[in-house]
Amino acid sequence: MKIQVADLHFKLLIDSDKIAKRVKEIAEQISNDYCGRTPIVVGVLNGSFLFTADLLREIDIPVEVAFTKLASYFGGTSSTRKIRDDFDIAVDIKGRDIILIEDIVDTGNTLHYLVDKLSVREPASIVACSLLLKPKALERTVDELKYVGFEIRNEFVVGYGLDYKEQGRNLKGIYKKV
Repeated sequence: MKIQVADLHFKLLIDSDKIAKRVKEIAEQISNDYCGRTPIVVGVLNGSFLFTADLLREIDIPVEVAFTKLASYFGGTSSTRKIRDDFDIAVDIKGRDIILIEDIVDTGNTLHYLVDKLSVREPASIVACSLLLKPKALERTVDELKYVGFEIRNEFVVGYGLDYKEQGRNLKGIYKKV
């Protein structure tokens, strides 16, 4: 089944049932890894908001939540490699465990930027969790990327928080451009 988002056509890549199953698996892993601790989960807006919310509902340990907003796509179908930093987290992270939640890691530049930015604030640890990873698109590795939902090909995708021209975020599945 094809759908249209703005002026592009897409077809289903990952359905909502697979996403929900994988979110539960990642939440279990995070809950086990951080048992006895209270990490700060930092969602990277806008794209990760659905993933962050669903993941938080499945994590069964205490967590604190914060958000930051970064962008590198600006409505197009590929990363501009320029990072716009719209707003910062407003919590003190010194000595705390941080789990960054991303919608997608493709070049790795945005996540690398965020890790560098937060590292100077002396957290106890920083790890990242991304719903999607495009291994063939990576320009730099990010050692902190510990949890990955799905590895996908270097294709443009929308849905489940990811957008094209600010549309398509509300799609229940993830769709690839055709």
